[in-house]
Amino acid sequence: MSINNFLELPVDKHIGQTEHFFLIRDGFPVSLGHTLIISKQLRKDYFELTHDEKMDLDNAILLAKTLIEAESTPDGYNIGMNCGEAAGQTVFHFHCHLIPRFAGDMENPRGGVRHVIPSKGSY
Repeated sequence: MSINNFLELPVDKHIGQTEHFFLIRDGFPVSLGHTLIISKQLRKDYFELTHDEKMDLDNAILLAKTLIEAESTPDGYNIGMNCGEAAGQTVFHFHCHLIPRFAGDMENPRGGVRHVIPSKGSY
Protein backbone atom coordinates (compact mmCIF):
# COMPACT_ATOMS: atom_id res chain seq x y z
CA MET A 1 0.00 0.00 0.00
CA SER A 2 1.45 3.36 -1.02
CA ILE A 3 0.43 6.27 1.18
CA ASN A 4 1.17 9.98 1.13
CA ASN A 5 0.61 10.45 4.85
CA PHE A 6 -0.21 8.24 7.80
CA LEU A 7 -3.63 9.83 8.32
CA GLU A 8 -4.78 7.50 5.51
CA LEU A 9 -4.26 4.47 7.78
CA PRO A 10 -7.32 2.91 9.42
CA VAL A 11 -7.68 3.82 13.10
CA ASP A 12 -7.83 0.12 14.01
CA LYS A 13 -4.07 -0.02 13.23
CA HIS A 14 -3.36 2.34 16.16
CA ILE A 15 -1.87 0.60 19.21
CA GLY A 16 -1.65 3.67 21.46
CA GLN A 17 -1.74 7.44 21.53
CA THR A 18 -0.71 10.55 23.40
CA GLU A 19 -2.05 14.06 23.02
CA HIS A 20 -0.18 14.74 19.76
CA PHE A 21 0.83 11.29 18.45
CA PHE A 22 -0.53 7.87 17.62
CA LEU A 23 1.44 4.65 17.47
CA ILE A 24 1.38 1.77 15.00
CA ARG A 25 3.55 -1.25 14.38
CA ASP A 26 5.84 -0.69 11.41
CA GLY A 27 4.60 -2.34 8.21
CA PHE A 28 8.15 -3.42 7.33
CA PRO A 29 9.63 -4.09 10.79
CA VAL A 30 13.37 -4.26 11.38
CA SER A 31 12.72 -6.31 14.53
CA LEU A 32 9.90 -7.66 16.67
CA GLY A 33 7.91 -4.73 18.07
CA HIS A 34 9.29 -2.04 15.70
CA THR A 35 6.91 0.86 16.33
CA LEU A 36 6.18 4.13 14.55
CA ILE A 37 5.22 7.25 16.49
CA ILE A 38 3.23 9.50 14.13
CA SER A 39 2.02 13.08 14.50
CA LYS A 40 -1.76 13.51 14.58
CA GLN A 41 -1.37 16.70 12.57
CA LEU A 42 0.33 16.51 9.21
CA ARG A 43 3.90 17.72 9.73
CA LYS A 44 6.59 16.95 7.16
CA ASP A 45 9.31 16.03 9.67
CA TYR A 46 10.69 16.67 13.16
CA PHE A 47 11.61 20.24 12.28
CA GLU A 48 7.97 21.12 11.55
CA LEU A 49 6.68 19.88 14.93
CA THR A 50 5.40 22.53 17.31
CA HIS A 51 7.01 23.07 20.70
CA ASP A 52 4.12 21.23 22.40
CA GLU A 53 4.43 18.32 19.97
CA LYS A 54 8.17 18.08 20.64
CA MET A 55 7.50 18.02 24.39
CA ASP A 56 4.92 15.24 23.95
CA LEU A 57 7.23 13.17 21.74
CA ASP A 58 9.07 11.91 24.83
CA ASN A 59 5.75 10.66 26.26
CA ALA A 60 5.03 8.85 23.00
CA ILE A 61 8.48 7.22 22.91
CA LEU A 62 8.06 5.99 26.49
CA LEU A 63 4.57 4.65 25.69
CA ALA A 64 5.96 2.79 22.68
CA LYS A 65 8.71 1.30 24.87
CA THR A 66 6.12 0.16 27.42
CA LEU A 67 4.00 -1.49 24.70
CA ILE A 68 7.05 -3.25 23.23
CA GLU A 69 8.15 -4.50 26.64
CA ALA A 70 4.70 -5.96 27.27
CA GLU A 71 5.49 -8.39 24.43
CA SER A 72 9.26 -8.92 24.53
CA THR A 73 12.45 -8.08 26.38
CA PRO A 74 14.78 -6.07 24.14
CA ASP A 75 18.40 -5.54 25.09
CA GLY A 76 18.47 -2.02 23.59
CA TYR A 77 16.74 0.40 21.23
CA ASN A 78 17.40 2.60 18.24
CA ILE A 79 15.32 5.76 17.97
CA GLY A 80 15.30 7.20 14.49
CA MET A 81 13.79 9.94 12.35
CA ASN A 82 14.43 10.44 8.65
CA CYS A 83 14.11 14.14 7.78
CA GLY A 84 14.15 14.76 4.05
CA GLU A 85 14.53 12.63 0.96
CA ALA A 86 18.35 12.66 1.18
CA ALA A 87 18.03 11.14 4.66
CA GLY A 88 15.81 8.32 3.39
CA GLN A 89 12.38 9.76 4.20
CA THR A 90 9.73 8.26 1.89
CA VAL A 91 6.49 9.28 3.65
CA PHE A 92 6.53 13.03 4.29
CA HIS A 93 4.49 12.89 7.47
CA PHE A 94 6.45 13.01 10.74
CA HIS A 95 7.18 9.62 12.20
CA CYS A 96 9.74 8.38 14.66
CA HIS A 97 10.94 4.77 14.66
CA LEU A 98 11.44 2.96 17.96
CA ILE A 99 13.32 -0.18 17.01
CA PRO A 100 13.92 -2.82 19.67
CA ARG A 101 17.36 -4.41 19.47
CA PHE A 102 18.32 -7.83 20.69
CA ALA A 103 21.76 -9.17 21.60
CA GLY A 104 23.07 -11.04 18.57
CA ASP A 105 20.68 -9.49 16.01
CA MET A 106 23.75 -8.36 14.10
CA GLU A 107 27.38 -9.41 14.30
CA ASN A 108 28.75 -6.07 15.51
CA PRO A 109 26.27 -3.35 16.49
CA ARG A 110 29.01 -0.81 17.32
CA GLY A 111 28.28 2.46 15.54
CA GLY A 112 24.50 1.95 15.58
CA VAL A 113 22.79 4.53 13.38
CA ARG A 114 26.13 5.58 11.90
CA HIS A 115 25.74 2.59 9.60
CA VAL A 116 23.26 4.54 7.44
CA ILE A 117 26.30 5.57 5.40
CA PRO A 118 28.51 2.60 4.47
CA SER A 119 31.94 2.67 6.12
CA LYS A 120 30.93 5.31 8.72
CA GLY A 121 29.70 2.86 11.36
CA SER A 122 33.08 1.36 12.14
CA TYR A 123 35.41 3.71 13.93
